[in-house]
Amino acid sequence: MALFVVNCLTMKILVALTYYRPHISGLTIYAERLARAWVRRGHTVTLLTSQYDASLPAREVVQGVDVVRVPVLMRISKGVVMPTIGWVATQLVPRHDVLSLHLPQLDAAGLAARARVWHRPAVLTYHSDLALPPSGVNWLAGSVVAMVNHVSARLSDKIVAHNADLARHSPFLSRYQHKVAYILPPLEMPEPTPEGVHAFRERHRLVGRGPIIGLAARLAAEKGVEYLFEALPLVLEHYPSALILHVGPREAIGEAAYLQKLKPLMERYRAHYLSLGTLPEADMPSFFASCDVLTLPSVNSTETFGMVQVEAALCGTPCVASALPGVREVHKLTGMGLAVPPRDPRALAGALLEVLNNREAYIRPRGPIAELFAPSVTATQYEELFETLLKN
Repeated sequence: MALFVVNCLTMKILVALTYYRPHISGLTIYAERLARAWVRRGHTVTLLTSQYDASLPAREVVQGVDVVRVPVLMRISKGVVMPTIGWVATQLVPRHDVLSLHLPQLDAAGLAARARVWHRPAVLTYHSDLALPPSGVNWLAGSVVAMVNHVSARLSDKIVAHNADLARHSPFLSRYQHKVAYILPPLEMPEPTPEGVHAFRERHRLVGRGPIIGLAARLAAEKGVEYLFEALPLVLEHYPSALILHVGPREAIGEAAYLQKLKPLMERYRAHYLSLGTLPEADMPSFFASCDVLTLPSVNSTETFGMVQVEAALCGTPCVASALPGVREVHKLTGMGLAVPPRDPRALAGALLEVLNNREAYIRPRGPIAELFAPSVTATQYEELFETLLKN
């Protein structure tokens, strides 16, 4: 690293991840907020990702971030094959000061290797262990990704994790504790207004309905949505008019079979389930504020934090989430919610009822939560990490 010197007041940062906007997931939202925060702080940010939808432009500037999309030859499970990414990466890596790689990502090892060749620091942000539905193709895909992740970790200079609870329990992170740094995700959510919430409730015919149990998630197997439906009858015994209000993509990449599994449950409880699809960002504060409680019933290690817990808290709404490593730490930081064992509908129903019955006990001021998770704070901590590596 000593061969390369940079003015650390401003940096050229290359960010790489498989999917980016308009694809919606916790990982893409994390990367978007972080990249935008770096741009606001004066850095030059290039984001290397897949052209997973052929209609997307190969290159565009989005809110100051130079987005470079590489054509996709084929998709394997949730991953993509991009034959030309090596050539593109070879052009981009030497033009930047540092690499920010987001795992899981099939191409991370090649990018980290190029960082070594050109003496650029590479920092991995590890978002989740990959857990795919059982099948021969998924087993192969999972094995390849696991191998790539380990090669990437060995070639990288640092690995960022959300918290120590995740790092201790992750089969991957626990092997690289000597490289792990802890940085909380960048989270922001405008404060909802009474007028905006009222208009949202009127527009979606929510006035007089409820209590409302919010679900903000794409319909993917790891989200455990079926357990929320299984918990619903126990909630309805106490609140006969309870409503699950769902926002997020219904047809997620690689999740067609899971959607078919959920459809009978959606039909059975159609009087108590309403899907609004993917909302505009401007509507999200009103969505969260319209909910009496949010739920995150995820079931495996693909979920490692659950950023929606914090987003809901910033809108005054507590959350009941699965007690998964990393995820179960969030309500301790916000003071707004409970954690329950995953795949346990009875425990989930009990916690939802506890929050609905004693909601004021789970409400905390917005200010300290917003300060703790501010994107500028996350960006600064990454910058300090980059600068330390560049000096070594």
